[in-house]
Amino acid sequence: MPIYEYECTQCGDRFEVIQKITDEPLSTCSKCSGELKKILSPTGFVLKGSGWYVTDYPSEARKKAMESEKPKEDKPKEETKSALTEKSGPKEPAKVNQ
Repeated sequence: MPIYEYECTQCGDRFEVIQKITDEPLSTCSKCSGELKKILSPTGFVLKGSGWYVTDYPSEARKKAMESEKPKEDKPKEETKSALTEKSGPKEPAKVNQ
C-alpha cells in the first residue's frame, strides 16, 4: 500500500499515513482539527540487481560528457583514403579489348 504525506494548513504538522489508493484522503488534522492537504513527495524508487547501469538512460549532460571522453581518431577516414591514393599513384582507366 502507498504511503501518503499530509500537512495541516493551520498548525503545520506533517505526517505520513499508509492508505489504499481507493481510500478517501484525510481532510481534518487530528491535533487541531485544521484542514489537511496532501503533499507530493519524491518516491523511494531504487533499481537494484544486475542489469541496471548509470549509462542505461543517460541525461543530456551525461551524453555530452560521454562524447567528450571518447578518444579522438588520429586521422579521419577521408585523410586515410587520400593518403593511400597518393602513395599508390593515379589509377589508369581499364582497357577494354574489342
